[in-house]
Amino acid sequence: MRHVLRWLRTAAVAGSACVLGLGLLPTSAAHAEVQPVAPGSVRASASDQFSAEGVTTVGELRTIGAAPANAATGRTQVISHPGATYVKVHISALRLARGEYVTVSSPDGRESYRYDRNLSRDTGSDYTTDGQPGFWAMSVEGDTAVVTVHSKRASRANAVTVDRFWRGYDQAEITRYNFSIMSVCSTDARRDVVCYQNSHPTEYARGQAVARLLIGGGGLCTTWRVGNTNRMLTNKHCFSTQAAVTASEMQFNYQCATCGGGNPGAGTKVSGATLYKVSSGGSSQLDYTLYSVNNFANIQSFGTLYLATSATTTGTRIYIPGHGDGNPKRLSIFENTQNGPTCAVSNANYNTYNISYSCDTSGGNSGSPVLSGTHRVVALHHLGGCPANQGAKAHLIYNEIAGLIDNNG
Repeated sequence: MRHVLRWLRTAAVAGSACVLGLGLLPTSAAHAEVQPVAPGSVRASASDQFSAEGVTTVGELRTIGAAPANAATGRTQVISHPGATYVKVHISALRLARGEYVTVSSPDGRESYRYDRNLSRDTGSDYTTDGQPGFWAMSVEGDTAVVTVHSKRASRANAVTVDRFWRGYDQAEITRYNFSIMSVCSTDARRDVVCYQNSHPTEYARGQAVARLLIGGGGLCTTWRVGNTNRMLTNKHCFSTQAAVTASEMQFNYQCATCGGGNPGAGTKVSGATLYKVSSGGSSQLDYTLYSVNNFANIQSFGTLYLATSATTTGTRIYIPGHGDGNPKRLSIFENTQNGPTCAVSNANYNTYNISYSCDTSGGNSGSPVLSGTHRVVALHHLGGCPANQGAKAHLIYNEIAGLIDNNG
């Protein structure tokens, strides 16, 4: 693959042991440098790349030379890394006059984020921050992001500086760069959520509250809305600090439009806002993070989920929506084959903190809700290893966060 950075003048641009998250980074330096055909960017240092135990790595950070834009109308900077699944651009400096703005968009304009000099979410688009100068635009699906300065002035140098970007790995790279253990028990029975829209309408509808969690710009978990207010849950091992929350995106409605179609849209992306509570103890215990998002109104239409307040029982039917391997949202409803035995709780008291099941999961499913046949969340998925994939008991999580959520539904 290659990276292209260029300026254009244009009017428009059209039984096993369990491990966390099922996707551990190799301890050796598996990430070989991807050499671009033309100069422009380099892979950032290893210390700047995403790495967290139990979290699937889905992207690479690349740095580029400072490339300021002229603010003449139609000046665009095209950042392309062919084969990338997304591009997330960092703008280190904006030098805009009143009325000027910059957009970061897909080439066809279907996905576009607008930023002015005030960087206000009330008047512009959402964004993420990492504690360093500047901000990260929301990620753009595909291998190209177009940065355009919109101005009525004839020219003005140094309007915007782009200094680095994340580019998303393809599926082959995700497999290559992440360890995994057997958490797909026998045949993988997961299917795109839309496959169940007619046959299992309630399961499909409940899955709408589940989002793809892009951590920083290079890590991947699953997250979901809990209760009636602005609250989200994921695993503690996915992130556990305020800095990580504000550096991350939650992508709702990232799912295929047709069954097996491989045609997801960009969905709706919001950024993390406030960290409320993190579980105590290690990742084999309750392993949760409770937080909120910015632009909450944008994701309310996707619904919400509610925690079970009492323990589940062995044999209870379950299903799991999530973003295993970073894929568009899939549902685990059946154990091995479609219309065969449904997923069920294997052991409701696997240990003090966890239930177990053989329902299929994979790296990226960390943080997925495990729902019962009554559509309450009975566990928070976080450990893999067939035949005992594990989820933290939801009623124990509820006992710890009841005062921070509205679980009446």
